[in-house]
Formats: sequence, C-alpha cells, structure tokens
Amino acid sequence: MAVTEVCSDAELQALCSSHAGLTTVLLWAPWHPPSVHLTKVLEAIAADQKSVRFAKVNTDVCPGLATSLGADQVPFAAFLNPRGAKLDVLAGADPPKLVEKVKALASRSLDAVPETAGSAAATGDQDMNTRLKELINFSPVMLFMKGSKVEPFCKFSKQAIAILEKHNIDYSTFDILKDEEVRQSLKDYSNWKTYPQLYIDGELIGGVDIIKEMDEDGSLVEAVGSAKGDKPLQERLKDLINQADVMLFMKGDPDQPRCGFSGKIVGILNEHNIKFETFDILTDEEVRQGLKEYSNWPTYPQVYAKGKLIGGLDILKELADEGSLVEELSSA
Repeated sequence: MAVTEVCSDAELQALCSSHAGLTTVLLWAPWHPPSVHLTKVLEAIAADQKSVRFAKVNTDVCPGLATSLGADQVPFAAFLNPRGAKLDVLAGADPPKLVEKVKALASRSLDAVPETAGSAAATGDQDMNTRLKELINFSPVMLFMKGSKVEPFCKFSKQAIAILEKHNIDYSTFDILKDEEVRQSLKDYSNWKTYPQLYIDGELIGGVDIIKEMDEDGSLVEAVGSAKGDKPLQERLKDLINQADVMLFMKGDPDQPRCGFSGKIVGILNEHNIKFETFDILTDEEVRQGLKEYSNWPTYPQVYAKGKLIGGLDILKELADEGSLVEELSSA
C-alpha cells in the first residue's frame, strides 16, 4: 500500500473514511533528518500492512494539519479511526515503536462495519452523497481543485487560490485528483461539470469565472461573511510582528523563558548582540493560535525581522553556525 501525501484536513478525512480500518499519518519536515528517515520506515511498514492506510504530511508545506492533530514537534505520528478520530499518537523518532503501534492498532476492531457487496448496490449512491455533503461542509469555505494550495495542478485552480488568498479568506481544499470517485460524483451532485468548484457554507458558488466576477464586483467577501478571516486579528498580528526590527514570539520572556527552545533562542540572539523585542504567546491565546495560521509556522518560538518570518530555533542555529545570522536579520 502506497503512502499518500495529504495537505489538508479534508484530504485526510477522506482517506480515513475511504476504508474501515486504521489510518496512520506521519508529520515530518525536510530539514529534520530523523523525520525524513521515518518516512522511509513508514513506506516499509505500508508495504507490509495492506489493511492500513498511510499518509504523510510535510509540515513546512502544510502546517495547518500539525495544529489540527495537536503536533508540536516532528516527527509526529497519529493513528486515526475511519471517522478521523485519534486513537493514539507517537511523538519523536522511534521506528520500533511506530511498527509496534501500527501492528497493535491494525489488529483492533475500530467500530466500523465494512459494506457488503449486497448492500453496496442499494446504498452506494446514498453513502456517496453523504460523503460529499460532509466534504462540502467540512469547512465554511471549501475549494475542490486540482492539486493543493501550495501546488495547484491547473491554471484555473491557481487563479481561484490567488483570489481567495488576496482577500485573506480562511478556506480548506480538496484535491480531486486523489479521489476519482469524488471527482466524478461531485459533478452530478452539484450539477457542475468542471473544476475548481467553490462552496460557501455548503452552497455551491461556482467555478473560477464566477469567482472572478464576484471578486471584481466585491460580492465575494460579502458572500464569505463570517467565514472570512478575522481582519482585526490579522491587523493586530501584522502590527505585532512589525513592532520592532527583530521580534521574538516565545513562551515567557527573556528573563524567565518558559520552555527550553525559547531560552536557547534568547541565548543565540544575546550572544550575537542582536537587539530584539519579545511577545509572550502564553499571555494571549488568540495571538498564539492566530499567528500559526498567519505565518504558516505551527510551532514556537518564531523570529521575525522587519516583518518577515525568519523561522524557529533550528533555523536560527543554522544561520548562527554558518555565520550569516546578523546579516540575515539586518537585510530582511
């Protein structure tokens, strides 16, 4: 069984609901060698465990899934039932433990009854319609497209994403190229034969031409309504990251860091005589959660230079080791 690359909550939910067994998803990052190695381990497990679905998430590309799954580090594995609920998790690079957990959970009953051949014909259309309805309503704003936000596979999908991003609209996507059944069935369900398709609050808006028209006449943002990103929070976050030339969002403050990573990053900045200001994300949950989405960076601490995200502890350590930290922060 191949390991599927997923990049949205909707795609992961679709993978979970596509069968009656266990789904194992691994969050990894290309800059973290142990997590890269664990993706190879996952492929080997997938070849052996035919009844299990396997997925991997590059957290640099799709940080939102790390937040959804409650991951605060890589690698991080989550084990999900057919409804997408977490059965167990595994934090850290521990290949033997990963193998052990997959085998143990794969042997358990997950309270999902596989559809029999006899009932499939009678209930297939109804079940697919139910699944499509769930996908359409997965997020207040849903875009069914070819590819992902990061890598759209057709120019129309790319144009739709550009418009939504321009207005800072909070939306989810589903890659119809990864599920032929959904791709074909949604055409009939919505009576709309092409992609992309945009839905707001479960209602079909249309394709890219309609999205463009609504963008031009100003009705798109109005249609999104409460589904649109919180503009006051967006403005507040922008003000915060531009509060000083170098801003550190951390747990605690420089005198009393509340986590080891925050303490280490303060030490690096002080060692290089870099002037910086800080914001304690433990004092404001709205900022703590909102900045993860705003910056597409799911963990803390976070360092910004002149309003530009530089990265977290690993990035700063790398810049410091190669002697380019001061230059990077001053030239941002």
